[in-house]
Amino acid sequence: MIRVLALCFALVPVAVNAQTQVPDSPAQMQLSFAPVVEETAPAVVNIYASRVVERRNPFADDPFFSQFFRDFDIPPQQQNSLGSGVIVGDGLVVSNYHVVGNATDIRVVLADRREYDGRLVLADEAADLAVIRLDGGEDLPALDFADSDELAVGDLVLAIGNPFGVGQTVSSGIISGLARTGQGGGALLQGGRYFIQTDAPINPGNSGGALVDMRGDLVGINTQIVTRSGGSNGIGFAIPANLVKQVVAQAAAGRDRFERPWSGVEVQVVDASIADAMGLERPMGVLLRDIHPDSPFAQAGLSVGDVVVAIADQPVNAAAELDFRLATHPMGDTVEVRYMNADGFQAARVTLAAAPRGIEAALTAITLPGPFQGLTLSPLSPDIARNLGQPMDAKGVVVVTAEGPARRTGFQRGDVIHSVNHISVTTGDAFEAVIAEGSRWWRVEFSRGGRRITARFNG
Repeated sequence: MIRVLALCFALVPVAVNAQTQVPDSPAQMQLSFAPVVEETAPAVVNIYASRVVERRNPFADDPFFSQFFRDFDIPPQQQNSLGSGVIVGDGLVVSNYHVVGNATDIRVVLADRREYDGRLVLADEAADLAVIRLDGGEDLPALDFADSDELAVGDLVLAIGNPFGVGQTVSSGIISGLARTGQGGGALLQGGRYFIQTDAPINPGNSGGALVDMRGDLVGINTQIVTRSGGSNGIGFAIPANLVKQVVAQAAAGRDRFERPWSGVEVQVVDASIADAMGLERPMGVLLRDIHPDSPFAQAGLSVGDVVVAIADQPVNAAAELDFRLATHPMGDTVEVRYMNADGFQAARVTLAAAPRGIEAALTAITLPGPFQGLTLSPLSPDIARNLGQPMDAKGVVVVTAEGPARRTGFQRGDVIHSVNHISVTTGDAFEAVIAEGSRWWRVEFSRGGRRITARFNG
């Protein structure tokens, strides 16, 4: 009995040490994520944002009924949102646009319960990213960026955030997929974006939180889930760190919106039939079906019919992927583009530049009495067309402001007017010349939110 008791007492310290031992090798790391969490969690914050939302007249978009419900006003409403964010150094916190975009009040709470007031310094709805600056938060713990192009399906990752407002929570999983673009099989995703897919549970409140690798580096910003019940089904998506890094860099440089390199091309995914017609062994790349004369790709020697297969040694298989690959490089950089034409595989050096901007002096204010009075119009430049989601060859004038009668008619900022009474308009002067002739009825073709609309109303 004495020998048994002695053996039990001898084993106690071993058991205690086994419970408190910190893994110090990749193999041991598989047994516990605690060291990674301890290193990264202090840099993940909770964000409480509020905004005042102007609730619009439900008839405001209807050119006919808007004339009868002009005084149907709805008082503004305050909306609150809860999400997460990641400290990336120099007092900057990156989160999702849908968490803090247009917020009038932002409060950031750290894992140790310290609180800071936040100020939105850059917001980009297209990328669903926003950058906040914390007052007095320059020396806070921060995460380093990983190279998200080095990720492989099956890599272990941790998602850190504040799901459902219960407090900071960590979930684990793997990289389930790469190059998710919201096209083809990804119809449930927001098209035109590029995602990392993970099965690490992500729930409401995780938005803007960190997706980190086993080195504790930031590989992505959690942004959305595919769900039918409102909870996590193991299909979550994150914005890759290489894009986040460029957004943060522009915010640190003082920009208030993310400026992307302009491709100046329209592309089509190479499917099996196109690959067979072009003599490719398998479908790959994107086919250039249109190219702007000022496009950096045109300047580098590419033309319609060429197939772009890679940018900076990274594959390109969708329009969103092409835009993403360009956006992960700073403006002014030169990247290698691999493409194929009738002479086989080629390589070209493309210098990244912004889209040509419109000329501010070309703004036209419509003062003629009638339903268009109060419009301020601008020509549709490539830069504006891109921001409004218009095709590269779209023609028309953009509504810069709509006041007075024009607003009551139903026009809104961002509308692209293509024609009036079947006459195409590409400048403010041309628009003014058409309406100066007068008419009892007007037929206006315009685009709003990607939809082509034909409106008819009296003069």
